[in-house]
Amino acid sequence: MTAPQRTPEQAVRPGALLDEGEVDLLRRALHEWGGPARCSDQLAFGMGFADARDLLDRCGALSGALADDIPLRPADWARILLAAEIVFVSDLVGSGVEWQTTTGLDDAATLRTLRGIQRKLVRTLSGH
Repeated sequence: MTAPQRTPEQAVRPGALLDEGEVDLLRRALHEWGGPARCSDQLAFGMGFADARDLLDRCGALSGALADDIPLRPADWARILLAAEIVFVSDLVGSGVEWQTTTGLDDAATLRTLRGIQRKLVRTLSGH
């Protein structure tokens, strides 16, 4: 049995793609942008937001959508994933080496979880 085909902009519930721990990690990563992480307007734009203010505003809304299992469009999934990847890894603009201190999440476990999320989102992000 093959997976149903999705249209490129079809919204998908977080619970249909990810497990609870993966959703929790993404939510925690989005919250880092309002704490230790600092984003320029240019970086925010590159992640798909209008500017840094839009990133902060939308991270709260996207986190809420993840928590409430509200369907998200592929563009929002891409924003969430990029924001999580950058805030976790970058010491320049994200939490970087302070990730474990600010989130309480182990770096190695976070990386394994992010890799799992990337694998699960590939079909949603590619529109297939």
